[in-house]
Amino acid sequence: FFVESFKKRLYLEERRQDMSKASFVASLLIEGQRIEKYKEAGNSMLPILKSNQPVTLEPVIDSTNLEINDIVFCKVKGNYYTHLISGVRNKNGHTEYQISNNHKFVNGWIKKKNIFGRVVKIW
Repeated sequence: FFVESFKKRLYLEERRQDMSKASFVASLLIEGQRIEKYKEAGNSMLPILKSNQPVTLEPVIDSTNLEINDIVFCKVKGNYYTHLISGVRNKNGHTEYQISNNHKFVNGWIKKKNIFGRVVKIW
């Protein structure tokens, strides 16, 4: 067990070194891992989230029901955000989600495949 655990940690550490923190977190969520106490700097989600306030992220899977006002960890136009779902639409038979900060700034529309986690706890 120890050797398996060590190999996995070594593999993850090597992978992490080749990625940004955010892309590493996204990869863990894609693998189905829950992320405890993830921190992201910035004031775009005040007063809901303070800069570097820890959150717990639950992986988003096909069956996850996403709604307006959910706080999600996602990628929009090449950037990772922990922001709000501010709109939902159906375009060409696909559901798309509008991502915004808490000050009404819209980052853009994305498909569910670009939403990696949903905040389930704010610490």
